[in-house]
Amino acid sequence: MDGAWRAGPVGQTAHVSAVAWTAAVSLAAWLWLLLAQGFFWRTDVRLPDRREPEVWPSVCVVVPARDEAAVLPASLPSLLAQDYPGRAEVFLVDDGSTDGTGELARELSGRQGGLPLTVASPGEPPAGWTGKLWAVRCGMALARAREPEYLLLTDADIAHAPDSLRELVAAARSGGFDVVSQMARLRVESAWERLVVPAFVYFFAQLYPFRRISGERTGKKGTKKTRTAAAAGGCVLLRAEAAERARIPDAIRQAVIDDVALARAVKDSGGRVWLGLADRVDSVRPYPRLHDLWRMVSRSAYAQLRHNPLVLAGTVAGLTLVYLVPPAAVVAGAAAGSAATAVPGALAWLVMAGTYLPMLRYYGQPPWLAPLLPFTAFLYLLMTVDSAVQHYRGRGAAWKGRTYARPDAVPDEG
Repeated sequence: MDGAWRAGPVGQTAHVSAVAWTAAVSLAAWLWLLLAQGFFWRTDVRLPDRREPEVWPSVCVVVPARDEAAVLPASLPSLLAQDYPGRAEVFLVDDGSTDGTGELARELSGRQGGLPLTVASPGEPPAGWTGKLWAVRCGMALARAREPEYLLLTDADIAHAPDSLRELVAAARSGGFDVVSQMARLRVESAWERLVVPAFVYFFAQLYPFRRISGERTGKKGTKKTRTAAAAGGCVLLRAEAAERARIPDAIRQAVIDDVALARAVKDSGGRVWLGLADRVDSVRPYPRLHDLWRMVSRSAYAQLRHNPLVLAGTVAGLTLVYLVPPAAVVAGAAAGSAATAVPGALAWLVMAGTYLPMLRYYGQPPWLAPLLPFTAFLYLLMTVDSAVQHYRGRGAAWKGRTYARPDAVPDEG
């Protein structure tokens, strides 16, 4: 009995020490993220300095749409009403809709006027193509006859301010960018949207720091572009010449996350890419329930990990260490009376919440949501695991009536 009694405190001390070390590693990870991950947490990356060109280039707007009648009245009129000094035209590609999307688009155009609108239907995508990218290909083929200098690829749920197109073009021309993309401000009205949506953009910026996408590094061998490449599919201004050079969209026809694949293809072909947050480009798509947000994330989360179980395991471990360990260490340290455990956990949690505050301010949300980020991260962890489970059950990703079971045929049709 005496030996067992003596072993108890030793085992407990070892346990507390292990938790303390884990909390310290989590704090170190957060300090590295704060200072060395491209200042991902800052939200001041907006359209770069720009000046209006003397001659405005021609632009064709391509809108892939599948069963979008519910959101089209809030988005399409904003495109047709663009105050653009040059020649511009809109091509809406009705991707097999069953809700009258094409007819509604024609009706809205006839009622409002504005930029010319062409509605086309490409038919079912052939093998090896995702539905959205096949629709984009159809729209780009129609636009090619107009010989535009730029293409604006935008989703059917995105509403643009009247000067959105001219600001995008001015930024691309002034900065010499082949891609200028803005991450549309997503809707945050329901309780679940307030909890999940700002974190979605925060996590994206953590994976793809905006400053690194357009940045350059200077070394012994001269100045080189950074390898980080990403775009936000809801609003991508693409130079037509760069699209041809990078073979867009054919080169990415099987891409799961097509916006990131597009940016990578353009950058790999020598192009320059810029991505930042939008001020007056908004998504009007509602996600009122957790189920809706869960589907949005889980349908492509495992594809983001290249359908690799080892990467999945690393991601789960990383999310646990970075987001779940700090609050767990605070609770464990308080219960055990261990400052060595509680203090680094509390500091890591504080850094985490502090880096989240700018995104909450960008979305107009209260600061008390910042300490809840570990809970939201836990939801994202479960969504990612569910994405993998659905993949291995052969269900693939389902979107708007299509199910893609194969990894090379899973779309990102947001």
